[in-house]
Amino acid sequence: MYSESDIDGAVTAGAISPDAAAALRRHVAASHATPAVDEEHFRLLTGFNDIFVSIAIVLLLVAVGQIGLSIAKPAGGALVAAAAWALAEYFTARRRMALPSILLLVAFVGGVAGGLIGLVETIAPDIDGRAGALAAAAIGLCSAGAAWLHWRRFMVPITVAAGAAALVATGIGLVVAAIPDIRQAVWPLLLIGGLAVFAVAMRWDMSDTERKTRRADVAFWLHLAAAPMIAHSIFQMLGVFAGDIGAGKALVVLALYLCFAAVALAVDRRALLVSGLVYVLAALYALFRSAGAIELGAALTAFVIGSALLSLSAFWQPMRRAVVTALSQSLRHRLPPVAVA
Repeated sequence: MYSESDIDGAVTAGAISPDAAAALRRHVAASHATPAVDEEHFRLLTGFNDIFVSIAIVLLLVAVGQIGLSIAKPAGGALVAAAAWALAEYFTARRRMALPSILLLVAFVGGVAGGLIGLVETIAPDIDGRAGALAAAAIGLCSAGAAWLHWRRFMVPITVAAGAAALVATGIGLVVAAIPDIRQAVWPLLLIGGLAVFAVAMRWDMSDTERKTRRADVAFWLHLAAAPMIAHSIFQMLGVFAGDIGAGKALVVLALYLCFAAVALAVDRRALLVSGLVYVLAALYALFRSAGAIELGAALTAFVIGSALLSLSAFWQPMRRAVVTALSQSLRHRLPPVAVA
């Protein structure tokens, strides 16, 4: 499967003409009976060789990390980051392999963070409190810088999301360092960070509403990073897993999930629906149990949610049309186009 940015790159390289690219997009949309933007294309595999190479990369990086740790704690992450960058010079810059490029980006940023964590543990093994929060913020900032360097060199779409997540960690660390008592309010801070990442994702999305360039791929990964921050923060603050949910709290969870669905339909991104799924499953299961369906609670929950999600997928276009039509004219122009009825 080729992404929209791959097609756009082929046009830029002169491999195919703009008219041929447009015809290809129209053909794919017609064959799928859905607009191309509704498919949320992103490239994960270019072939089975991606899986083969990815397995080899994981084995090699794990070995390099173990060798480094046997030398010193900081060396483990540092060697992983160095190896990941070196491998990316071939598999990302030259071969343009999708899954290996994603793994190498994660390994590079994670290696930088891991190396810095090892350095802090070596220098100050008992660090805690405000100093620990400042150290965490510094590690997050360095990780974001590593992501920026990787983006400048390789421009892998997931890199921006990795950098954004690192900046959220930096922000939370700085706030906790400034106000130590706010440590207990980490979920609201994470929610604010998630909303900020969501805003950045929408900025990338609105710059390419037709989703024909690399910017749409970047927005996809930003949405994927923002969604769990938002969903987990909200539902954790509600205490979904803090004990028995109860019918009232379960109904609140279901209502919030419906709000997530409306937002997902409006922006044409499904990440929020996936991130909040475990919570709505727990809420619906609690409702069935409170209604007396003890033995079949899990089965009924899976049946209802599975049916609802399949229906949402099948009728995504008309449901999205209804949601977008209810929005203001100025906002509709900033969102991906809807299918013509």
